[in-house]
Amino acid sequence: MRESQLGDLTVSSLGLGCMGMSQSYGVRADDTESIATLHAALDAGCTFIDTADVYGDGENEELVGRALAGRRDEVVLATKFGFKRPAASATEVPTVVDGTPAYAAQALDASLRRLGVDHVDLWYLHRRDPQVPIEETVGAMAAAVEAGKVRYLGLSEVNGETVRAAHAVHPISAVQSEWSLWTRDPETVVLPTLRELGIGFVPFSPLGRGFLTGQIKSEADFPADDMRRGLPRFQGENFQRNLDLVAQVQSLAATKGVTPSQLALAWLLAQGNDVAPIPGTKRRQYLSENLGALDVVLTNDELAALDAAFPPDAVAGQRYGEGGMDLVGK
Repeated sequence: MRESQLGDLTVSSLGLGCMGMSQSYGVRADDTESIATLHAALDAGCTFIDTADVYGDGENEELVGRALAGRRDEVVLATKFGFKRPAASATEVPTVVDGTPAYAAQALDASLRRLGVDHVDLWYLHRRDPQVPIEETVGAMAAAVEAGKVRYLGLSEVNGETVRAAHAVHPISAVQSEWSLWTRDPETVVLPTLRELGIGFVPFSPLGRGFLTGQIKSEADFPADDMRRGLPRFQGENFQRNLDLVAQVQSLAATKGVTPSQLALAWLLAQGNDVAPIPGTKRRQYLSENLGALDVVLTNDELAALDAAFPPDAVAGQRYGEGGMDLVGK
């Protein structure tokens, strides 16, 4: 397993996102298979494990906690807080946030209880609360570091100005946002800011919420309670335009002799050792496929071909509906 550097925190270059084990992508996964997937990840050296208090309304942290029992020392454990309550329905995203110091302290203690640990390695603010100065929220997070409940701090879906303001209060080790061939927004402002400040980047949904796997062919592929049904990129004309883009990735992957997923992850891994993608899966089969990306070496010509196939403004539709987009880039 390769390693990436998130500020002063060293992590496995490929992590495991656990959200889908408890919510969002159709019928909930089998907990036994989810725990087996987490164990297989650790056995393979994929020890950067990502969850959040809002996933499954706390159930995901409990699941991760059960899986990591007896293996805590092997793991770089990350969780998040900030969403006050889960989404109203399975096909929506949370939109109610709370970044007050009082809520931060309450949320962290609840996460530690569910995870069954006395500290987390990386604690993110899931979304910035527009009503609370970022300095106040990060000040409360810094107090958790001083108390020994957290080792390093992170932010999610923020802009460059917010990163600078937060970093001035306490060192920020990582910013987690959506980044992939499918979503290249961070490359313009956020990523250069992070590299100037020595902060790492953790791309979530590095496979475009499954689109870049090439396995999604129509909206009918989604169960009725799948979150993607409510996202503009997966609807109407946007869906077909985006399928056409993915076809190019499939063609390039076939030429390379790898899967589309491996090609998309290899593209991200090639962006630098300050990048640690966290593809989510609830099955060992797909974990194994994703880990194969670590062995894929892309030439400059192949990287250029991928850039040409998926230029930054190519994807049709916003990542979230209006409520979700209101909290992105704040």
